[in-house]
Amino acid sequence: MKMALELAEQGRGWTSPNPMVGAVIVKDGKLVGKGFHRAAGGPHGEIHALNDAGEKASGATLYVTLEPCNHTGRTPPCTQSILKSGIRRVVVGMKDPNPRVTGGGIAFLKSQGLDVSAGVCEDECRHLNEIFIKYATTSLPFVILKCAATLDGRIATRTGDSKWITNPLSRQFVHELRHAVDAIMVGKGTVLKDNPRLTTRIENRKASDPIRIVLDTHLSIPPNARLLHLASDSDTLIVYGSSAPAEKKRMLEGPNVRFLKLDEEEGQIDLTALVKELGRMGVTSLLIEGGSRVNGSALRAGIVDKVYMFFAPKIYGGEDGVPIFAGSGIELMEQSMRLNNISVHRFEDDVMIEGYLNR
Repeated sequence: MKMALELAEQGRGWTSPNPMVGAVIVKDGKLVGKGFHRAAGGPHGEIHALNDAGEKASGATLYVTLEPCNHTGRTPPCTQSILKSGIRRVVVGMKDPNPRVTGGGIAFLKSQGLDVSAGVCEDECRHLNEIFIKYATTSLPFVILKCAATLDGRIATRTGDSKWITNPLSRQFVHELRHAVDAIMVGKGTVLKDNPRLTTRIENRKASDPIRIVLDTHLSIPPNARLLHLASDSDTLIVYGSSAPAEKKRMLEGPNVRFLKLDEEEGQIDLTALVKELGRMGVTSLLIEGGSRVNGSALRAGIVDKVYMFFAPKIYGGEDGVPIFAGSGIELMEQSMRLNNISVHRFEDDVMIEGYLNR
């Protein structure tokens, strides 16, 4: 199962809205087949493993990170291929959490006389597909908030300068995050100050660009902003409010630019309504790379599932820099939002804290 998990990881960034799935086939103590789900719409991990094993699959054991599908989607049911192959035993990492899937693969295979067990390395399998689980069970995207700060909690100087707080290794990891998610979101302030592309750049490897989302209530970004003129397979989505002038919308229109009009709350986009709309659009995951206002609004809206907080060994040394979060905070320390399932990572001298906000 550990090998199957490693295989599944190779599909990260390519399988959405499907889960990542790895599969290994063992016969007489020897590996005879392996595979993973490479892209949405293509064969699932089990099928790649069965094709790799060929006739050796007969009488063998299949290890798979997720319960085999027993329904027809863009591909036929994997359970039928498993039966035809002659596999006699199936070991499943975790059950399929999707409530809309009719007919369980485990139950069907058992009914056909196969020896099936589940729950092997289940925690690792659930962590691998935390995005899929959230979207499958709630129809809402899994939301990640990423920030980089000095040790005293500043993401930029008083002049707005923020290049660079963290080192190249930390920044490369952020591009891995971009590759792994469906969409990335910033506020208009980030566009006005940094003029970012919000694309994915990974050396010596093909990577996918997320949908670029800009929160711009009054359509204030300039028509020459770089993220409006990219040679990218993904679109830029500008989210604006009802008070935005129609002529500004026309100035920003382009071949890869889309618009989403949403209600405002105290002059800002309603983020709760936004994540619901993104879910309806099929966006399964969202990475927030905004400034302090967007970061604070996302926390207060309760939309954040996971955080990656990078701290560089630098001290800003004043109270006039830009904090990680802007807006009103709590009154008592006991009201703090506590992270769970913490892990700490080092990128040379930088430290990254990874954790979850369970409300």
